[in-house]
Amino acid sequence: MYDCIIVGAGPAGGTAAYHLAKKGRSVLVLEKESLPRYKPCGGGVSPAIAQWFDFDFSPAISVKVNTIRYTWKMGDPVQAQLNTPEPMWMVRRDVFDHFLIQQAQKQGAELKDSTEVKSIEFKNDSWQVNTSNGEFSGRFLIAADGAKGPMAKLLGFKERQRRLGAALEAEAVAKVENSNIAHFEFGMVKNGYIWNFPKADGYSIGIGTFRGGEGQDFKKILGEYSHLFGIDMKTTKQYGHPLCLWDGNQRLHTQNAVLAGEAACVVDPMTAEGIRPSIFSGLKAAESIDRAIGGDLDALEKYTQVITEEWGSEMIWAQRLAAVFYRVPGIGYRVGVKRPTATQRMGKILCGEMGYSEVAGRALKRLSGSLIPGMGG
Repeated sequence: MYDCIIVGAGPAGGTAAYHLAKKGRSVLVLEKESLPRYKPCGGGVSPAIAQWFDFDFSPAISVKVNTIRYTWKMGDPVQAQLNTPEPMWMVRRDVFDHFLIQQAQKQGAELKDSTEVKSIEFKNDSWQVNTSNGEFSGRFLIAADGAKGPMAKLLGFKERQRRLGAALEAEAVAKVENSNIAHFEFGMVKNGYIWNFPKADGYSIGIGTFRGGEGQDFKKILGEYSHLFGIDMKTTKQYGHPLCLWDGNQRLHTQNAVLAGEAACVVDPMTAEGIRPSIFSGLKAAESIDRAIGGDLDALEKYTQVITEEWGSEMIWAQRLAAVFYRVPGIGYRVGVKRPTATQRMGKILCGEMGYSEVAGRALKRLSGSLIPGMGG
């Protein structure tokens, strides 16, 4: 009998496992894939996550970025430096996720990869988890199995409050000229953007849409954009996947269990940043489970409250900003992205030094004031 079984070995699951194991709790992590495993993701990580751990992430970082370059339909470029305390980290998720799990294992957490959950049942005050490699019992459960994972439904969360986005990504092996520059392209895709993040041996290049709407030919658009960097997308393997964007507050706890990471729909609806919020939710999930094991009967309900108050309150503003920006991206690019202060403020938001609530009101006023017919993107 484990104190806690965590399903999913991504950033949320790894974080929860690390912190629970460090507190002396018995932890089992179940992961359906074999680790290390490829995970389609741009791999941009705010260095602010370091404050939640007591070990050095250097072995898991591919390169660091201190400059952002934006384009509008592959032209009208603007480049800005990130004046954050530390440059943004660029990671490969197979390396980063496995590294985090290894730190949890050093604290005593157990890992069973290549182990898919088939069914769950709550009986005798514990969760019975039936997997492809046998049955395991745990007093508490953390569902951190991502956007496509089955755990939320198995736990009875039938209709989650979320906005589904979509992304297509690829890892391109290439000689990187400036490994300190991350690229964002607006205008070629509706309701989203294209990104190209440097890694030590190539690029993580992708395209995403975050507001829904009509279908778009992601492969064609990404293929056209990638030529800017001498990349032929036909020679790369491309991965499509959904994004679970925050779309309002919701209950994230049930009988002796909580949702964390993309299973909890914590992805930023403006930027589609997912790693930092997933790690934050994993941290808070671990804290709540630890208190519940200690006898706090309201601990899991408090987890929902904490995510609502500390993350959801800011995401309300991110939603409002996204709704206007992606409706009129041409104006957004001209009066928002191209402003010298825009990158500095976004950098501070990604590092947790500033909230959307501090900048969204002014940004929305600027965007609304520029809504002249015919000037939208």
